Amino acid sequence: MAFQLGDDEMQGMNEMNLIPLIDIMLVLMIIFLVTATVLNPSVPLDLPKTSADVQQQPPKVIQISVDKDAGIYWESDPISFEQLQTRLESEAKAENQPAIYLRADKEARYETVAQILAAASGAELTKIAFVND
Repeated sequence: MAFQLGDDEMQGMNEMNLIPLIDIMLVLMIIFLVTATVLNPSVPLDLPKTSADVQQQPPKVIQISVDKDAGIYWESDPISFEQLQTRLESEAKAENQPAIYLRADKEARYETVAQILAAASGAELTKIAFVND
């Protein structure tokens, strides 16, 4: 025996709408999946131990610049090509060889850049990088 107050048409909703709840749960699941991959992006590995020494001091960096008028600069000081060669040779004798960052203007002559590379190679400096924007 069922008890009923009012008509069938007047009866309100007697079940809960689950669609918004499912939408929220799917969004939360996506957020958790993305967060989990960001927090641990690498493959877990058990790396072997070595006895290699870690280099204590970072290598010295020398910036050599060439402007469009074939002017050569050591860091920010103008320098002649002969002075550049002697400085490169003295830097090559150091215990920790420096890295050379070569910055050349786009209007600079290729000949000047090639001479600097040849001078560095003659001084046995091999860590040379070209800097650009």
